[in-house]
Amino acid sequence: MSNPANLHSNPAPTKRKMINPPSSKFTFWLVLCAMMLLGANMRAPIVALGSIAPVVQEALNISEIQIGWLGAVPMLTFALGALISPSIGKRFGIENTLIVMIIMLTFGMVLRAVVPTWIGFLSGTVLLTLAIGFANTLAAPVIKQRTPKNIPLVTGLFSLTMTVAAGIIAGVVLPLSEWVGWQWALGGWSILGLFTIVIWIFLRIRLGSSRDQVIPAAVEGSSNVSVWRTSFAWQIGIFLGVQSLLYYTVASFLPSILVSKGMDAVQGGQMSAVFQFMAPLAILIITWLINRGRPIQALAVSAATLNVIGILGLSYLSVDLAWVWSALMGLGCAAIFTLSIMLFSLRTYTTNQASELSGMAQFVGYIIAFFGPLGTGWLHKITDSWDLPLFITLILMIMNVGIAWLVSRPVMVDGKKI
Repeated sequence: MSNPANLHSNPAPTKRKMINPPSSKFTFWLVLCAMMLLGANMRAPIVALGSIAPVVQEALNISEIQIGWLGAVPMLTFALGALISPSIGKRFGIENTLIVMIIMLTFGMVLRAVVPTWIGFLSGTVLLTLAIGFANTLAAPVIKQRTPKNIPLVTGLFSLTMTVAAGIIAGVVLPLSEWVGWQWALGGWSILGLFTIVIWIFLRIRLGSSRDQVIPAAVEGSSNVSVWRTSFAWQIGIFLGVQSLLYYTVASFLPSILVSKGMDAVQGGQMSAVFQFMAPLAILIITWLINRGRPIQALAVSAATLNVIGILGLSYLSVDLAWVWSALMGLGCAAIFTLSIMLFSLRTYTTNQASELSGMAQFVGYIIAFFGPLGTGWLHKITDSWDLPLFITLILMIMNVGIAWLVSRPVMVDGKKI
């Protein structure tokens, strides 16, 4: 980071409004509540569909290919949302943009329930996942601007809420569909979206819009650096993308891989649950360690190493220890995702720059992740074996350890040391 003495070398007056001073306790709790409610809406609609896909397929009379498209759409719309959301958030204000996106997300959930056709369901899925793509990107700059002294804590709780809400809904949506029908089981969660809209409108009224918060002249030069031209931005995009590739691949194929190694289908499903349930533990641990001042670089490298050990064990070691390999990959993936969101805020100078870095990195990340399940499925089909896709995944995880070391160095997005 620049020498503090240099930050005040230009005393020229400015007519522009400065960033708000540190948040009050009321503002902190309001932002925390709003972010946790946002997080509760961001994974649940996607996970819920995965848990109830056979029911929806039968009800809509659609093919497995069409169900596959519903599974592929999120990564593409996440990438699109990440690409275009920084400029829209900058023009209209991040809070204003997020309010519109939460409304669109809620409408998408309702649309899937009230228009029980393939077109209606696909349209609702596109709308809500595009909205989530915007929210993925704009969450970090909100946390940076509104709670600058509590970035790790608020980010950790935001990420934790996403994971816990998704886990709860994944467990209850199928039995709920047997009680009230699949349309209510999927669309009923829109009530949570309505409550979230109310809280975010109140936050916007109480705190104003980020559109009105102009950066100080002190950091203006550094904030003009294009994230697309910095090595740090590309490193964090690849870091996040390789992790996401592993996450979506394991989420899609872990039971099938274990069954091919001699495990029965029920146990394979249990290993998938172990993989998912490690996320809350990883988020709590990583947030606690960073708040305790532990070095981010050591944590990032450790998280990436857990993924290496997990995929190595899954590929070549005893299937009897599958719960260990699943747990290690679950811990590593969740820790890297949470660290990446924190770095969007911690390694940038301004709210707009955090938004741009978040958008660029997540666009790159989701494009990489898209080829995980797609490539793994294709390689398995042509080789009739999991060996080659697992070997390639292992090589990528080993590479990500080096990228973890690079991306977590104590430098800002423009390469200046902190």
